[in-house]
Amino acid sequence: MKKDVRQMLNDFTGGLQELSGTNAASVNAFMNLLGTNYADGAIDTKTKELISVGIAAYNRCEYCIVFHVYKALEAGATREQIIEAAMVAVAFGGGPSMAYSVTLLKDSIDEFEKDFK
Repeated sequence: MKKDVRQMLNDFTGGLQELSGTNAASVNAFMNLLGTNYADGAIDTKTKELISVGIAAYNRCEYCIVFHVYKALEAGATREQIIEAAMVAVAFGGGPSMAYSVTLLKDSIDEFEKDFK
């Protein structure tokens, strides 16, 4: 059964907003960390998101896969670049990383790439 990746993205971002109501300092610290680390620097944001896609696929973090595929597309990554980043993860993570890449990651690209065309 396919997962609803758009709902997963909404659940994650909505959960952050909801949690910030009672744990603002922690959520704000996390968001500040993301903002700082994903800003363009010696490595551009798109490349950082592609690195994150690979790490997410390697760790088999479903919400991370969905979120970072979305953010990679938003940063200008192509389908081919995202899949190639995931295939690097497969070199380290083997079958489990491949399983997430050919399902959830591919479904995320299919769902979100139309948002950025």
